[in-house]
Amino acid sequence: MGDPIVIPFLDLKAQYKQVGAEIEAAVLETLASTQFILGGRVAAFEEAFAAYCASPHAIGVNSGTSALHIALAAADIGPGDEVITVSCTFVATAAAIHYTGARPVFVDVDPQTLTMDPALIEGKITERTRAIIPVHLHGQMADMDPIMEIAGRHGLLVIEDAAQAHGAEYKGRRAGSIGDLGCFSFYPGKNLGACGEGGAVVTANGAYADKIRMLRDWGQESKYHHTLKGFNYRMDGVQGAALGVKLKYLEEWTEARRRHAGTYGKLLTAQGIATPVQLAHNRHVYHVYAVRVAQRDRVQARLGDVGVATGIHYPIPVHLQKAYADPAHRPGDFPVTEQASAEMLSLPMFPELTEAQLQQTCQALAEAL
Repeated sequence: MGDPIVIPFLDLKAQYKQVGAEIEAAVLETLASTQFILGGRVAAFEEAFAAYCASPHAIGVNSGTSALHIALAAADIGPGDEVITVSCTFVATAAAIHYTGARPVFVDVDPQTLTMDPALIEGKITERTRAIIPVHLHGQMADMDPIMEIAGRHGLLVIEDAAQAHGAEYKGRRAGSIGDLGCFSFYPGKNLGACGEGGAVVTANGAYADKIRMLRDWGQESKYHHTLKGFNYRMDGVQGAALGVKLKYLEEWTEARRRHAGTYGKLLTAQGIATPVQLAHNRHVYHVYAVRVAQRDRVQARLGDVGVATGIHYPIPVHLQKAYADPAHRPGDFPVTEQASAEMLSLPMFPELTEAQLQQTCQALAEAL
């Protein structure tokens, strides 16, 4: 037998083959315009992305982390404040809270969806609590109705971390459109990825939108008139151009991901392997397709031996990361999160996957188990 076929975890080259010529034309036009920072291409993308998210305003920034930070800053969250979120996420969620001087307060996640467990929120609310940041993990939205109800009763802001959830829906409502603010990442590997870094904040609140536009550009109300202490978080014109092209294909790519998830579900269930849960009222967009397996690292190594690339999202919860150590947090504090971090294994997931690759991945996983 020859060498096994290599199945990549992610194949950005395949996507670029589809849209590369269109992106190159848009980028060259942007370069010729010399609108390198913000400009017409960014403004056009903001308008289109706001419409896609069913939100009145979208403000482009230079990363998803900046989006989270600037959303918190727009709400004047700072030293002494607390923000309730989850540890089952990428560290950027907690980092953005720390940037403001506030403190992240973690709650555990639901065992099925691995998104924020609303039943645990009120037990963590104090007089210092200012906001809640649910994380729409792997492409599935958190249970937003009870989160919004709790926030409303306690006068708290809700900021959706939708970095993995472009186009996801909860009871027919798009990610980012339910909370006071929604934050997106356009890191290249995301469902909607830039040709570099990028992010956006969406909101229905015009005052927040105006403030975020100022904060991203050094707090300027007009050139050299710095009304606020702001940041250099502007989106590049080239990224606006690339994202404007890719946004037109996002629904097509999302439906391909959802079909692949359906195929994975059938093949893995037939092998007796548990699959990710999509709640009936949700539209899961499968940024990540993660199964949970015992002896995860051994299984991952075996898959690698036969040419199937996989990922782990995320092997160490935020509360156990050295950089985010807090005397209030110890191993065992968030058992659902900690067990998931030891078991989650992300299988190849990108729109251009073939039926043969899906079948080979599932067969290899069954053999590895």
